[in-house]
Amino acid sequence: MKILIIDAQGGGVGRQLVTAARQTVPGAHITAVGTNTAATSAMLRAGADDGATGENAVVVCSRTADVIIGPIGIVLADALLGEITPKMAVAVAQSRARRILIPFNHCDTVIVGVSDLTIPRLLREAMEELRAWADAAEG
Repeated sequence: MKILIIDAQGGGVGRQLVTAARQTVPGAHITAVGTNTAATSAMLRAGADDGATGENAVVVCSRTADVIIGPIGIVLADALLGEITPKMAVAVAQSRARRILIPFNHCDTVIVGVSDLTIPRLLREAMEELRAWADAAEG
C-alpha cells in the first residue's frame, strides 16, 4: 500500500500522521510531501520512506498513491496560510486514491457539524479509518 501524507507550515501534523500510519500499517510505503522544506523534513524525521517538497511533488505523488492523508486544507486552494496552490488542491481532489482528511477548523474554514476535537483524537480517528481501509484492501 502506498500512503501519501501531505502537510504544510511546520509539518507537525504530518509528523504525527507519519508516526501513526507507520504503526497502523507497518508494511506500507509512506511518502511525505510538504508544501515547504520544514514540513517535508519533519515528516522524514518521523520515518517516512521518502519525501519531496512543493507543488509538482503533490501533483505527481497524488497520481500513484493508494491513500492520501492530511488536513482538509489540502483540497482547498489557498488554504494553510496560502501554501496550498490551486494545482495542489485539484491534484488531491481528482486523485483516485482514498482520501482521509483531518477536519481542522482553521484558516477561515469551518466545517459545520464536526466537533472541535483535539489533534490526538482526530489522528486516532484517521488511523481507525486507515486500518479499516487497509484491512478491506487486503482481504
